[in-house]
Amino acid sequence: MNMITFFIVGLLVHVVFFISIFDIYFTSPLVHGMSPQHVPLPSPAQRLVLFVADGLRADSMFKPDNATIRTPYLRSIIEEGGSWGVSHTRVPTESRPGHVALIAGFYEDVSAVAKGWKENPVEFDSVFNESRYTWCWGSPDILPMFAKGASGDHVYTHTYPAAMEDFASKDASKLDTWVFDQVKDLLRSAKENQTLMSQLHKDQIVFFLHLLGIDTNGHAHRPMSKFFPSPTREYQENIGLVDSGVSEIVSMLEEFFGNDGRTAYVFTADHGMTNWGSHGASHPSETLTPLVAWGAGVQRAQRITAFQNYYDDDYSRDWGLETYRRIDVNQADIAPLMSSLIGVPIPLNSVGVLPLEYLNNSQHFKAESMYANAIQILEQFKASSSFAFFDPFELLRPLTDSKMDKFVSHARSLIRIGHFDEAIHQCEALIDQAMEGLSYYHTYDRFFLGCSVVLGFTGWASYVVLVILKTHASLRKPPASRDVMTGRHLGRVFVCVGLLVFLFLFLQTSSFTYYIYCLLPVPVWYSVLKEFGIIVDLIRSVPSLPLSKCFGYFVLVTFGIELLVVSFFYRAMLTLGLIALAMWPVVSGLYRKTKFRSVSWVLSCLCLAVFPLLPVVGREPNTNYVLCAGAVMLFTSFFYILSHRHSGLLARDRWLFIGQMLQMALCTYVLSSTHSSLQLKQGLPLFNQFISWTTLVSSFFVPLLSSTRLFHRLLSILMSLTCVYLLLSTGYEALFPPVLSWLMFVWIHMEQEAVDTCRISNRNELPRIDFTENIDLSRIRQLSLDDIRRSYFFVYFIIIAFFGTGNIASINSFDPASVYCFLTVFNPFIMGGLLMWKVLIPFIIVMCTFESVQVSTRLSSRSLFLIVLVISDLMALHFFFLVKDYGSWLDIGTSISHYVIVMSMTIFLMLLSVMTHFLTSKKLQFGQKVKVHFK
Repeated sequence: MNMITFFIVGLLVHVVFFISIFDIYFTSPLVHGMSPQHVPLPSPAQRLVLFVADGLRADSMFKPDNATIRTPYLRSIIEEGGSWGVSHTRVPTESRPGHVALIAGFYEDVSAVAKGWKENPVEFDSVFNESRYTWCWGSPDILPMFAKGASGDHVYTHTYPAAMEDFASKDASKLDTWVFDQVKDLLRSAKENQTLMSQLHKDQIVFFLHLLGIDTNGHAHRPMSKFFPSPTREYQENIGLVDSGVSEIVSMLEEFFGNDGRTAYVFTADHGMTNWGSHGASHPSETLTPLVAWGAGVQRAQRITAFQNYYDDDYSRDWGLETYRRIDVNQADIAPLMSSLIGVPIPLNSVGVLPLEYLNNSQHFKAESMYANAIQILEQFKASSSFAFFDPFELLRPLTDSKMDKFVSHARSLIRIGHFDEAIHQCEALIDQAMEGLSYYHTYDRFFLGCSVVLGFTGWASYVVLVILKTHASLRKPPASRDVMTGRHLGRVFVCVGLLVFLFLFLQTSSFTYYIYCLLPVPVWYSVLKEFGIIVDLIRSVPSLPLSKCFGYFVLVTFGIELLVVSFFYRAMLTLGLIALAMWPVVSGLYRKTKFRSVSWVLSCLCLAVFPLLPVVGREPNTNYVLCAGAVMLFTSFFYILSHRHSGLLARDRWLFIGQMLQMALCTYVLSSTHSSLQLKQGLPLFNQFISWTTLVSSFFVPLLSSTRLFHRLLSILMSLTCVYLLLSTGYEALFPPVLSWLMFVWIHMEQEAVDTCRISNRNELPRIDFTENIDLSRIRQLSLDDIRRSYFFVYFIIIAFFGTGNIASINSFDPASVYCFLTVFNPFIMGGLLMWKVLIPFIIVMCTFESVQVSTRLSSRSLFLIVLVISDLMALHFFFLVKDYGSWLDIGTSISHYVIVMSMTIFLMLLSVMTHFLTSKKLQFGQKVKVHFK
């Protein structure tokens, strides 16, 4: 198998393994075919008004600010007219999944990420869809998905232009003012439009006000100030504006409907926000949101004593609400509450449980509502269990068909004879068991698919090892006749195995992707066992191997892989690893050959070891670090030009480097100028934006203008990438690329010293090595045990590049302010792409260094990369075993994200190796044909 074929096959195999995790853990929880459940009693409210203050934290609303109440109107509701509590959200704490939980009653599956939280991966039911009419006002990122998911044409959405969502806006609260004004316009126009007036006075009506100003101000100005633990002025004033706006809208609605007492109000938030202005993870400031309900059908405020307060904790102790009954709910419970208030069926896919404590109605109404809630969830359970080929749940769990019928009939009879409290208790027990069944069927295929993926993983890793031994370790291939006989017998056996697997999947009526996951191990293991002679040859050669050195490397790599795995949970472990790496010249004896390089290696390792100890979240912008990083790069570039002015540095390269130095100085100024302008609320200067985008675009081709000499090209690549990185930096992370590059340059020199100088050119030749030179195949050496260390160093540096200044597994590790040099108007795809490019820049630096090590040590790029592939796959397999399907949602999500990250890294390194080879070996010469040389 040639290199291109192997690359394509390996890429496809890893893509399959990567996608499999979505079928195992990220499948949609939604099922279809259920019937809506109606409550046979009149509803307490004719209409519902839902206020969602996007990004509002519970403590920001409830906690007084120096004895000043930020939300006097809502506070009066809590103390006099309604019920309140904390709504507990789930990760990811983003706007789309938060609104889906509020309005549809279920927790969004992660597949919605691929749609940018805007479109519906699958259609779902919602309170809006079940209503007679719904009017919505707010963000174009949220409202359209509920209109699209609704049947008929009864959900009317009114959105402002996306350009209004500008983080650099002087007054983001205008987003909320716009919504309030639109509601007022609707009420005024209804007085002149009889059709509209008639619609507004019907029952089962919903008004939805999406208020995004708090979220936008939180991102732009941060909820908490830098020096005092209190809300920033912009955030605080926006909360007050929302409170006064809610008060005014309630007053107008009551007047419009003649104070008929038939309007229910719910005020809540989709998610909170951290002190540093981000959200997406599981910090209490993100997952705890306020909930206030009042009006028709809602229980009025209840005074309690301190002994009756179940929520006496440090978090809520300063709120001053300990004598008012607090009723906490899960975010999905709000959808059944709203449905019950206006008498519409609970959304079909809702997993929320009706919080009866919020209802002010008869026990009969509560029992009927809870019964409808139980049947609605039970319908989902029945739909989920209908596909199971083998169903041990009915054997092991107390929810068979007969027991379900008994549950339902018993609850119905209890309601009929007036035993409402007992009926409610019966329905709650039924909901608990149905939810347990839903969870079981949602994970029905998990074990089976997991075994298939593990089998495929181990087979692929074994095959790669055999390829390394066969093509790069001088092991002789067994006789061809034996290969033919072995392949013939194995082929029959594996064809039979494949047919059995296919038959099982067919009887299971499995989806198309299941066939791929389960049948892939068959050809993979066939390829492994077909090379059985290689294994025999390896065993025979064991006596001639340096066993002590082999055992040492085995222990080193095993320990090293475990260290990398632990570092995903504790970044400080990377510091420990770098300290250990700093001792390499001493342990290997290299310090005797080159003391200066060894000292430089130790110092660069220790400097880089500082970064994993620094915080990744909660940073305040500090452009001084960025200025310092720019100065360091300018000094380094100037020193390089000065030291190479008489050693082969062409005039064209010299002027190119000078131009890149001027560009770096300009980028440093643009970063400082942009942040100063935004702090003064003067917006993003157009000149700064132009320079930023120009720098980003030019960074892709400017290095191609430089010489392909090893250090000339590396310096040009580094300067272009660092310019972009500086524009995307807000603090100390700007220093990371210079320090990482220092270590990478030293690594290149150290690796050449570590190679046998009798077989490789001496170190004085290193500056003259050209990336485009055609390496004589006779001079490419076979793999040695030291190449395992080189490959492990590369993987370790890749992880350092990944976790050095941030953690992509945590959404809120990255500050939106990082992209303000490029744009300030909210655009998730462009902002996400820029942040992703910021993450990739350290990767590219390490990849280019690895390419240099391969060239300087006269190794085939394929051989080293195969070892890297094995190490990465072993890490991925380790994380696959660490995936959890129990515990908190955060624990489950974190364990899955680690597997996805390592798998993505493996696929990504395959693609990035091609990109970096192109970036280092291609030279752009105007007026001439471009030639690219590949090893």
